[in-house]
Amino acid sequence: MPVTKAVIPAAGLGTRFLPATKAVPKEMLPVVDRPAIEYVVEEASRVGLRDVLLVTSRSKKAIEDHFDREAEIEAALERKGDETRLARVRASSSLAEVHSVRQSSPRGLGHAILCAASHVGNEPFAVLLGDDLIDERDPLLEEMLTVQARFGGSVIALMEVPREQVSLYGVATVEAVPSGPDDRYPIVKIRDLVEKPPVAEAPSNLAIIGRYVLAPEVFEVLRQTPPGRGGEIQITDALRTLALRAAEDPQAAPVHGVVFTGRRYDTGDRVDYLKAVIRLACERADLGPELYPWLEEYVAAGGPKEGLS
Repeated sequence: MPVTKAVIPAAGLGTRFLPATKAVPKEMLPVVDRPAIEYVVEEASRVGLRDVLLVTSRSKKAIEDHFDREAEIEAALERKGDETRLARVRASSSLAEVHSVRQSSPRGLGHAILCAASHVGNEPFAVLLGDDLIDERDPLLEEMLTVQARFGGSVIALMEVPREQVSLYGVATVEAVPSGPDDRYPIVKIRDLVEKPPVAEAPSNLAIIGRYVLAPEVFEVLRQTPPGRGGEIQITDALRTLALRAAEDPQAAPVHGVVFTGRRYDTGDRVDYLKAVIRLACERADLGPELYPWLEEYVAAGGPKEGLS
């Protein structure tokens, strides 16, 4: 079946960005002049996934509101004749048909995905994490959909990370798959997965990043998956079950990986978030010509003159 739906888990507390996220969802923090989650919904829409489900929590109503029309602001901009800002305000509400469901308690990414079962039904679907922004010039999700259409089953995005960082991620044991002439990124078959292993025990430095295309069988596995690392239901554990099942039974749905080599911005980390804002702003035609020379001058002058605090 073709993939038509995207699920975006957005129920996390955002504790790494406190106090900014005390009253504002972390997904609504601006990346230049748009909230981070708008980039993610736009990515799904760009590949034809216009049925989007947000998995939120009680404190995340602002996310739902962002993808709705705001008549008062639109009317004010129309009166001023500010067509540019009016188009920007309206853009978010026209990206996709956005639905929402609440995750009643923070029980992990696997549980958040399970909350989407009723909406998704018995068909494959994509999961996009709001912490990971993929540059629109790099067609990762499009490639993952192509791989899923070719092999069936589930597909996860992988990326090589420094060995000392593997304990921050789910890590894969893989087997190479012969590349086709149209493959943009290397494709591998997943043999095993482990969530946040110690550095010395990591089977590779191929880490799972925040894009998945999942077979509906994952819901059955998630319902039977006990809490794992951190006392949460981990999607990595469920995918491991599917990968091991496929290794034993050739008829079972496989799990493949796409090894991404493009531009990814991790907005879940404060420093990487700032890097993403600066990089994207510098590359914008309306901001870069003014910002980049200032940045060069600031760096050439030696950066902060006083001690860091």
